[in-house]
Amino acid sequence: MSDTLNRLAEVLEARKGADPASSYVASLYAKGLDAILKKVGEEATETVIAAKDGEPDQIIHETADLWFHSLVMLAQQGLHPQQVLDELERRFGLSGLEEKASRK
Repeated sequence: MSDTLNRLAEVLEARKGADPASSYVASLYAKGLDAILKKVGEEATETVIAAKDGEPDQIIHETADLWFHSLVMLAQQGLHPQQVLDELERRFGLSGLEEKASRK
């Protein structure tokens, strides 16, 4: 796994015990899953808008925000980014149609 993802996962895990007044992530954890999911949704929408606008810097910025908040959601759920990477690796070499059909 990317060193950046691993380091970020460690920080997000550590923030679970932090004072919500001292950390943005800790404040999200304190607000609960619905607040985290709202942020993921907002960032997904902003990423779509950035892509439609076609500004590379904005696309990168908004995608980073989306990934970050998705990682917060994973951590809140007791999951690790490596699990997502493992799933992507599992799908590697499968056609998208084949993989989707296997879910039924």
